[in-house]
Amino acid sequence: MKHLHGVSAAPGVVRGAWVRIDPSPAPAGGTIDPEAIGAEIARLAAASTAAAADLGTIAGRVREDGHPDEAAIFDAQAAIARDPALATMASERIEQSHEDAIRAVRAAAEAFAAQLRSLDDELLAARAADVVDVGGRIARRLAGRPESTAGLDRPSIVVADDLAPSVTATLPRDRLLGIALEGSSPTAHAAILARAYGIPAVVGVADLLTALGDPSNGGGSAPSELAIDGASGDVYLDPDSATRDRFDAGADAGRRRHESDVIEAALPAVTLDGTEVALLANIGTPDESEAAIALGAEGVGLFRTEFLFLERTGPPSENEQVAAYDRVVRAFAPHPVTIRLLDVGGDKPIPYLPIGEEANPFLGVRALRLAYGQPDLFVTQLRACYRAAAAGHLKVMAPMVADAGDVDLLLALAEHARGDLAAAGQPVGTIALGVMLEIPAAILVADSYAPRLAFASLGTNDLMQYTMAVDRGNARLDRYRDALHPALLRLVKQAVDVSARGGLELSVCGEMAGDPAAALALVGLGLRELSMASSSLPAVRRAIRGVRLSTLAAEASAALDDPSARSIRARFEPLVAVDVPA
Repeated sequence: MKHLHGVSAAPGVVRGAWVRIDPSPAPAGGTIDPEAIGAEIARLAAASTAAAADLGTIAGRVREDGHPDEAAIFDAQAAIARDPALATMASERIEQSHEDAIRAVRAAAEAFAAQLRSLDDELLAARAADVVDVGGRIARRLAGRPESTAGLDRPSIVVADDLAPSVTATLPRDRLLGIALEGSSPTAHAAILARAYGIPAVVGVADLLTALGDPSNGGGSAPSELAIDGASGDVYLDPDSATRDRFDAGADAGRRRHESDVIEAALPAVTLDGTEVALLANIGTPDESEAAIALGAEGVGLFRTEFLFLERTGPPSENEQVAAYDRVVRAFAPHPVTIRLLDVGGDKPIPYLPIGEEANPFLGVRALRLAYGQPDLFVTQLRACYRAAAAGHLKVMAPMVADAGDVDLLLALAEHARGDLAAAGQPVGTIALGVMLEIPAAILVADSYAPRLAFASLGTNDLMQYTMAVDRGNARLDRYRDALHPALLRLVKQAVDVSARGGLELSVCGEMAGDPAAALALVGLGLRELSMASSSLPAVRRAIRGVRLSTLAAEASAALDDPSARSIRARFEPLVAVDVPA
């Protein structure tokens, strides 16, 4: 047995036969005579149109499977194929260097992808693979080569260096046990699709292909079976009997746990002495609604809207946004849905939003700060929110608020949006306006603006970063990054107190809420609404149902004077109940 380790991409354990899928190589292309330039540019245009149509067909198939948000991946790829920027770059190479359309479109796609990779953002770097994928698809169209439709003749784990999204989407899912990739990342579209379809996946598995016997890498004899753990990132080649038994037991336990989670989803998160806590879900696309509802989410505490703005050459239309927001509002009705206004810029750049290079993007122009220079972007989003609010209970919060001046801006933008809709005779719903508390300053001066808002939500991920001066991505600073650090707990307590004075509803939507021990600390400090990844709902619900509020309040009060996160964890982790009778 050989053990390799990668990065978790989609949870689940599975073992079985494996099959390697290699991408169909794009043709190299060549050069043309100058008199053929016009005809070659026309040939490029026709192939681009055909490739866009193929991708539209794949999008339709994925949408019919019940995954409209994942279908948007291929809608975006179709848009890349039609993008005049890509066509112009390729046409210029045909005209200036006399490259044929095949070589020109491949080179243009690589150059376009390099621009995305240079932005030093993991999400946008992952999208660079889409551009190369589209360029290769157009090149194969030009060469008359069919797309690779490698099938699985029996249930197997698919192995590759990387998988293009279009290949992932067209693999027969009744025979696709799992995915193991030597390259790729958890934010790549192959991983996104695996999570959507519930397929265990591991990416970034160093030396996987060599270990499996890749002849080009001097590999030896091929193993007959793989076992992958999509949660831990572990990959086993020819697992021994103990490992096989462990994986089989893990798969059985996973099925039983999911069945239990669904059964318990209807139970309230109420302490043993009768205090109820509302548990909501954090979602990133409308398609995540179904899973959250199945696990008992009582609404959405954080709906990230960035998915609408990425992977495109311009911002989404108002109608496009209305459709997405309306779908979530209707899915969760009558429970509330909290939309976070666009949170990009700085560390999450978008090519069509000119911000300029910043020395420290985490402290730069991002989120609501963009609205000082580009208010129309946010007014359009708020108009869409007001229109979607006609379908149900909708709340809207602004990220990266620092003081009362930022609240003034939010209220002015909302008034502008509402006025536009009234002047146009559009139906306008009622929305509650609030802010994210993720900058310590926003908590320290909350008395100056709290009475003018309906709610606030603690974004503990950034609040931790800005409180402790730690980069969220720097592994060497892990010791500072425990959400139960006493400094963070004191800020949470201050937020609870100032919200009570100002009449603000207060919730938590950061990762802290999904940690059962930290969730108990939050309840002890006075929080009564927690929002988290839907997968965390069952464990947090069990923890709350297994303890008394009086105990939590006493421990939380004492924890404010503790010297470290370790000592605070020692208070709350023993209180976390794993199994609580219904």
